[in-house]
Amino acid sequence: MTDERLDLPQGTLDLLILKALSLGPQHGWAISERLHQVSRATLAVPQGSLYPALHRLERRGWIAAEWGTSDNNRRAKYYELTRAGQKQLRAESEDWRRLTAAVALVLDMA
Repeated sequence: MTDERLDLPQGTLDLLILKALSLGPQHGWAISERLHQVSRATLAVPQGSLYPALHRLERRGWIAAEWGTSDNNRRAKYYELTRAGQKQLRAESEDWRRLTAAVALVLDMA
């Protein structure tokens, strides 16, 4: 395993956030930590990227937010996937799979 982190292609963070929220409501820090853990510490999402993305997804109606109390008894904004967000996640997941399959074909050409 390498310590190098990867820069996400534009739009990929939105897809990853939608996927993380498909598992249930989470606050921003939990989303970031979940992505970091699942990626085996390859993806580190800085707050300066995460929160603008969350706000953008909320404006688009793909996620909804509500204030609550975190596990450590602090006030936190919890985000959850909306019905429109579930539809967007399905569409973006399919697009991502098609794109990565096509790129793999090109990279594997003789």
